[in-house]
Amino acid sequence: MSNSQNNSNHKANQGNSNKGTSGTNPAYQKSQDNRSNQLNPNNPIHNGKK
Repeated sequence: MSNSQNNSNHKANQGNSNKGTSGTNPAYQKSQDNRSNQLNPNNPIHNGKK
């Protein structure tokens, strides 16, 4: 079994926060980091509608 994930697993993992465990999976964490960057008003890359 390879370490790479296929698209269907990645899509499922983006919504899976691994509740009840001590951590999160990498796909979920990256999606949350991207979301926080987009919502941050001080981020020059994602500064919303102009």
